[in-house]
Amino acid sequence: MIDEVMMLRHGRTQYNLEHRLQGQIDVPLDIVGQWQVDQTGFALASRYYWAKVNRLAEHPEAIAQPGPDAAERTDTRQFEEAPAAGRRMVVMTSDLFRAQQTAHAFADILGLPVTCDQRLRERSFGEWEGMTRAEIKAVAADDYASWKQHTGGETKHGVESRAAVGQRGADAVRALVIDSAYSDSTPTTLMLVTHGSWITATISNLLELDPDGMNALGGMRNACWCRLKVRHSVNGTPTEQPLWELEEYNKAPAIADSADWENGPTDLRGPHMPSWQPIVW
Repeated sequence: MIDEVMMLRHGRTQYNLEHRLQGQIDVPLDIVGQWQVDQTGFALASRYYWAKVNRLAEHPEAIAQPGPDAAERTDTRQFEEAPAAGRRMVVMTSDLFRAQQTAHAFADILGLPVTCDQRLRERSFGEWEGMTRAEIKAVAADDYASWKQHTGGETKHGVESRAAVGQRGADAVRALVIDSAYSDSTPTTLMLVTHGSWITATISNLLELDPDGMNALGGMRNACWCRLKVRHSVNGTPTEQPLWELEEYNKAPAIADSADWENGPTDLRGPHMPSWQPIVW
């Protein structure tokens, strides 16, 4: 049974650096984005090390064994009997490459398989995909202003509304949480590797917040995560629908507090790489 859902945003891309709307354009991580997801992958792999134990307990054939002259064989029962093996992790990612790269930076450390799912794709930005805010403002000033004010002008240009992407994402999460593949008694963490607008809108929907209202959640930084607890009962009584509690939002690994997270270490930045700057509307 899925009782925890993690949502992890992909690392930085060249489009992020240039403040271009990516939407569903397939853009890979840049060098700083790869550094970000590696740092986050290391941190989360340490936090969720039990997932590797569980995987090896289920697949003891994957446990390394010494050669025929060794005094002993690796005792696979240690993995099978470890309390850590009692919890399972499932890793799913948007099929866009930047998300896949991010998922593997975490999952490969723990030996976990990664499944792609198009339902986790980013919000579509229609005609505006690939454009900067300045470029959009130059050709559609009124609709740009409406988008900025959360009054929907962007939808005239084929942009998926915040409510629509939130509904799409929440439908996917709810379907996964009740999927029969994970309905046994094994407590399960679902790791979803996806995109910033998708995460914010989906969590807003699950928590019944207005994605365009004053109580809307703030944006997500690259390679940061959110964590939701999923409750299937209250005081021992099963609920008709899962209940959601947001326990972490826009969390980063500890290194983000001491390093320049958006720009990365200086030894990664070549002479032709501009510095990342905050978005200016």
